[in-house]
Amino acid sequence: MGRSFLMKPSLLRDNLVSALADLKPPLTTRVSLDLETPLCRRIRRLLARDYISIYQEDATRDDAILELAKLDFNLLQSLHREELKNLTKWWNALASSKNFSFARDRLVECYSLMLGVYFEPYYSRARVITTKVTALTSILDDIYDVYSTLEESQRLTKAIQRWDAKVVHQLPEYMKDYYLKLMHTFEEFEDLLASSEKYRITYLKEAMKDLSEAYFEESKWRDQHYVPTLEEHLRVSLISSTCPMLECASFIGMREIATKEAFEWITSFPKIVQAAAKIGRIMNDITSHELEQTREHVASTVQCYMKEYGTDVHVACKKLQGLVDDAWKEINEECLNPTAFSFALLERIINYSRIAENTYKYVDGYTNSSTKTKEYISLLLVHPVPL
Repeated sequence: MGRSFLMKPSLLRDNLVSALADLKPPLTTRVSLDLETPLCRRIRRLLARDYISIYQEDATRDDAILELAKLDFNLLQSLHREELKNLTKWWNALASSKNFSFARDRLVECYSLMLGVYFEPYYSRARVITTKVTALTSILDDIYDVYSTLEESQRLTKAIQRWDAKVVHQLPEYMKDYYLKLMHTFEEFEDLLASSEKYRITYLKEAMKDLSEAYFEESKWRDQHYVPTLEEHLRVSLISSTCPMLECASFIGMREIATKEAFEWITSFPKIVQAAAKIGRIMNDITSHELEQTREHVASTVQCYMKEYGTDVHVACKKLQGLVDDAWKEINEECLNPTAFSFALLERIINYSRIAENTYKYVDGYTNSSTKTKEYISLLLVHPVPL
């Protein structure tokens, strides 16, 4: 085995950094990208856009291949724009209600994130469904997190567990609107599915019920000023990270590859889903915990670690980042192990982890979407690749 294979990752990184000054474009750009974020953790669609620019600088490039890559990117971007146009009509009809004025308006951000889950044309149905689920979940998060009282949150949680329009009268006015639109949208999903696929919605409903219970548990912690242990926190917050529910949602619109056995597996909270949820939860907390603690908010994993181990915030964040790196190793191990399910299904889970790495690396790029997220949206949806 060559020596490079035995080299520690930290030493390999140091060697790459020291070699940067001696490299020439486009290799300089490629190495710099990998040093910032390993290529295996990058969103595929954004990476494709970066590599078109890199390949253009390569003196040995094939101009025909370069032109085809540009045309392919731009044609697919046109499809994505059309999908977003139709989704915006749906969103404007839903979110125009004065009852949702407190919620973040993030439809475009939700759609751009789903391009990280799947960008291919044949996943159009799946992408549209998952974008709607993500947008509805964003409102639900804001209801529990910033707007509702604990008593109102309890009512909503009970209503979601029932999943019955007859209980809507038990909810406050603004919740009635959300609850009915949630149920109606899930009915629309069912209409999009073939008769042999309709069972999938049952799994998604159950995942949504689990999510609402996790949100409510965190609401109780917040109002009781309770700071749990890290282990106790993660038992709840891995669910409230939304990863398990959204990963289930990502299977809904896929074709025959998403079997009933696949839904049984994804909703059993397997190790790879736990790892993806840990990446999303911890990276979100590291970048957003300071802002969240300026108001009444549930303790984050950062506060939990600090209290349990008696450390300062810098040590806590460093240790938690180590857990993120370990979770990536677990994902790699799970992908290398033989599985009864196609890699096309596993890749959805990996892609949610890539989204977390991309969105929360430096700031909370979802809440503060005028930051790097705005640049990503421009690259994905606004500006074609120059021909």
